Amino acid sequence: QVHVVESGGGSVQPGGSLRLSCAASGGILSINTMGWYRQGPGKERELVALVRSGGTTSYADSAKGRFTISRADTLHAALQMNSLKPEDTAVYFCYAGGVRTYSNWELNDYWGQGTQVTVSS
Repeated sequence: QVHVVESGGGSVQPGGSLRLSCAASGGILSINTMGWYRQGPGKERELVALVRSGGTTSYADSAKGRFTISRADTLHAALQMNSLKPEDTAVYFCYAGGVRTYSNWELNDYWGQGTQVTVSS
C-alpha cells in the first residue's frame, strides 16, 4: 500500500523560512511527478510547485522566486519556502502523480494528509 507523508510544517513569522519534506513508500517502482499543493482557509486547493522525474519544475506565480522544489530520489521531495508571507498560510499537501508499484503497473495518484504552515507575527 502506497503512503505519502509530509513533514516540516509549523509556525513562522513573516519573512521567515520553512522546509517541507515528502516521503513516499510502499513498493514503489517509479513516480512521474511529485509536488506540493496547498489549501488556505476558505480557499480551494491550489498548485504550489511540481518536479518531474526528469528534473523539470513548475511553480505557481505566487511561489516563483521564493519557493524551491527539489527531488532527492524517486521517493523523496522537498519544498524550501523563503520570504514567507501571511497569505502563504495553508495546509500543504504532497502529491505523488503517476505512481507505479511493483505489484501494480497501472499509474495512480496519491496524496499525503497535509501539514499546516502558519505565517503570522
